[in-house]
This record gives sequence, structure tokens and C-alpha cells, in this order.
Amino acid sequence: MTIKEQQDRIIEDFEVFGDWMEKYEYIIQLGKDLPLIDPKYKTDDNLIRGCQSKVWLHAELQDGKLVFTADSDAVITKGLVSLVIQVLSGHPPKDIAEAEIYFIDAIGLTSHLSPTRSNGLLSMLKQMKLYAVAFQAKSMQN
Repeated sequence: MTIKEQQDRIIEDFEVFGDWMEKYEYIIQLGKDLPLIDPKYKTDDNLIRGCQSKVWLHAELQDGKLVFTADSDAVITKGLVSLVIQVLSGHPPKDIAEAEIYFIDAIGLTSHLSPTRSNGLLSMLKQMKLYAVAFQAKSMQN
């Protein structure tokens, strides 16, 4: 699935829910299903700056595709990072770096998160795109 297709699928998934309590429960469930980051990557270097909660994010290039793993000490944040990983993980760095991320606004997430959680979500996206740019630049040097 492309990044666009992943985003469209998430938008469709969220249309099923009638209210925001159901959507929050779904986000929390996504966090519970998130494949955890290897404990050796739960370091200060992998902490996302700008998040209210602690969020660790690790990026690794596998067969030309960037694979993200993450963890958080807060259930809702874990669900949020899981959503972003669903969209961006497993794609070439170039695609991630150039991707337009629209699902967050489309599902109404921005208006239903506290300002600090919204900032944290944007920080996660920014970090993932920075990883993509870095891996893209590194591959051009080789």
C-alpha cells in the first residue's frame, strides 16, 4: 500500500466510529497492538523532543525501505505514534520525505487533541521525515 492508500484506509476506519470516545478507544487499542521498540533503542537519543509524554522512535533501513519502531509511556500517545507508523513505515525514504500527511486533519484529530498532544504528534511526524531525509542523503553518498 502506498502512503496515500494507508492514509485513506485510516480515514475510512475512523468513519465507522460515531463519537470521539469510540475513536479514542480505537487509538488506545492501536497503541496496545504497536510492535514495541527493542529496549536497546529506548535511549535519550531516540526520544522525540516536543512530546508531553516520553516517546522513543527508532528508524532502520531494510531493503531500501525505512522501518520505524516506537514506544511511549502514555497509552494515547502510543496509539498516535502507531497511526503515524502505519502510514510511514515500510516505504522508501524519498517517499516518506515527500509525503503529504493529510489523514490527521481528515479524521479530526487535530481539533480533538490538547495543544501539547498536537505538538507532540507534529514532532513525531517531523522526526520521521528527518530520518527519511537523513537516510535518503546517506544512500546518495554510497
